[in-house]
Amino acid sequence: MRIAIIADAHSNLEALETVLRHAEGEDALGQVWCLGDIVGYGPDPAACMARLRRFDLRCVPGNHDHAAIGLLPTDDFNRDAAAAAHWTAGQLSPEERHYLENLPHVVQEGDFTLVHGTLRWPIWEYLYSPDIALAHLQRQQTPFGLVGHTHVPMLVVEDEKAKEGCQIYYPEDGTMVKLGDRRLIINPGGVGQPRDGDRRASYAVYDSDARTISLHRLEYDIAATQKKMEAAGLPRWLIYRLSIGQ
Repeated sequence: MRIAIIADAHSNLEALETVLRHAEGEDALGQVWCLGDIVGYGPDPAACMARLRRFDLRCVPGNHDHAAIGLLPTDDFNRDAAAAAHWTAGQLSPEERHYLENLPHVVQEGDFTLVHGTLRWPIWEYLYSPDIALAHLQRQQTPFGLVGHTHVPMLVVEDEKAKEGCQIYYPEDGTMVKLGDRRLIINPGGVGQPRDGDRRASYAVYDSDARTISLHRLEYDIAATQKKMEAAGLPRWLIYRLSIGQ
């Protein structure tokens, strides 16, 4: 079985549709694993939710999902992120709000644990350093973990011989990770708002038969998304950053 692994679609329908078309070509839509933040920042929250819910979806919530339905205050968001969260809140139906509200913070699927941030702080903590990775691994009861939130593709390999207890890599487009005996954490990168300087949408495909996870980067129609953001009156910086992958 081949499974699409996505994170941080952020209401960017053009990016999400591009990823799903590619995943279809990879025969990877039998199931979709979503690591949170379906909404926030972008112009199409309801459409992105509807598109993903057509699939056999395993999904956890992110901080922007919770902010949009009032479960997380925006006090710690920057001004533009807060403005987008409040705008998003006005776009969601009661049924859509109910769906986001009832998503489990952590999901286990076979050998994998799915969470948005970390297992120490599922909704908010960013996994970007060895000490945070080790704290996550101490709580990870499966061989492999999947996280989102940073919008940057990352591979963490547990390694007792390493000085910091693990090794961190930043995989590029086309990288294939073989799943072996060592425990791993994988971030597939951001679908709708990459932040590693590469503006292409990022996602991964898990092949359960080959026991591999492959990373994919895809060009999408950024200008179309930006035009819709402008029409919605979303903050200028959020519109511009799509062009530079930040």
